[in-house]
Amino acid sequence: MTPKPDKSTEDIARQARRMKSTRDNPGPSPLRGIGTFGMIGWSIAVPTVGGAFLGLWLDRVAPQGFSWTIALILGGVVLGAFIAASWINKEGGDK
Repeated sequence: MTPKPDKSTEDIARQARRMKSTRDNPGPSPLRGIGTFGMIGWSIAVPTVGGAFLGLWLDRVAPQGFSWTIALILGGVVLGAFIAASWINKEGGDK
């Protein structure tokens, strides 16, 4: 007759497996969410502000019938949205 392991041994083994699983697969962190939010914001803000400055310079150097500033701000927003979307898709692929 083989001795049956007592309940405390099974509990310890189950707890050790649970701790290892938690360590190997950590859940989502609130700080990671804040970091993601910041990264998305900067991905949009930098091209938009860059487009505004470039547009102001072009309006002085090469005036046209349209506003370079407005056109390049909109272009910066679109470029930033593409950058943010690609960054989100890359980060979402980890899960």
